[in-house]
Amino acid sequence: MSARPKSFDYAVSLDETWDVRSDRDGGVLAGADEATWTPEHLVLAGLARCTLTSLRFHCVRAGVRLTSSAGARGTVTRRDEDGRFAFVEVVFEGEVTFDPKPDDETVAELLAKGERDCFVGASLTAKPTYVWRVA
Repeated sequence: MSARPKSFDYAVSLDETWDVRSDRDGGVLAGADEATWTPEHLVLAGLARCTLTSLRFHCVRAGVRLTSSAGARGTVTRRDEDGRFAFVEVVFEGEVTFDPKPDDETVAELLAKGERDCFVGASLTAKPTYVWRVA
């Protein structure tokens, strides 16, 4: 009998005013102004936060303190292969500081693990391009 893989469940609710709440009792993400926070923006925000969360996890394991910020941008258009609108290009840009700063090889390994272990990035059909600035 094989062991079952670990799984993670998440849920959100969207009420009649389109306010979003998570199943973790966080604050409300007000959705009434659809022009400022589109679903596409939320996907990009999810990618940025997920990548930095993944990186932070690996930094803690390595005994390194992480200070970080990030942004993400993407292009949605019709895909050539099926004619459906989707992200066709996604770029993550992160700025990080490590304390103490590891050697270059360890920095590269930590960044690669942060990219690899982000569930959001791994879930996208258009694989993100990652650009890092290390202070």
